[in-house]
Amino acid sequence: MKRPAVFFDRDGVLNEDSGYVFEASQLRWIPGAAEAVKAVNRAGYWAFVVTNQSGVARGLYEETHVRALHNHMKKELAKLGAHIDAFEYCPYHPLGSVERYRRVSNRRKPAPGMITDLIHRFQVDARRSFLVGDKQTDLEAARRAGVTGHLFSGVNLEEFVRFLLKLQRN
Repeated sequence: MKRPAVFFDRDGVLNEDSGYVFEASQLRWIPGAAEAVKAVNRAGYWAFVVTNQSGVARGLYEETHVRALHNHMKKELAKLGAHIDAFEYCPYHPLGSVERYRRVSNRRKPAPGMITDLIHRFQVDARRSFLVGDKQTDLEAARRAGVTGHLFSGVNLEEFVRFLLKLQRN
């Protein structure tokens, strides 16, 4: 049976975007982030993260760093009774300095690949799903995937997501 999902961008939505965050010591949660994820979980939605990580293509860090940070985030969220069902990231960039990551990818936002992959893998009800992002590229990826996109201002993620969940019920 299909379920709706909330697709969260990572940097600037769940955590502060301080430029190429790839270590746990750099992670600063946005106010209300864990509570927002928990609200999504309680509402019966899938909770996903879709994030461009061009720092890999630029040679600033490795994919292992991205996965380690996501594991750290999972553990931090679990302490508060929240969980992300899947983390998706795109390490590619067409101007990357690391040759194996230098390419155009249908998974790099504004392309919809990460979102559409999750929709198919998890049997997501796209009509009832939405994305929360902080850039126009996030919203464009959502639109291309057939999902509603909402631009987050960076103030309090819990309040923003609870409002969106309430809209979905009406």
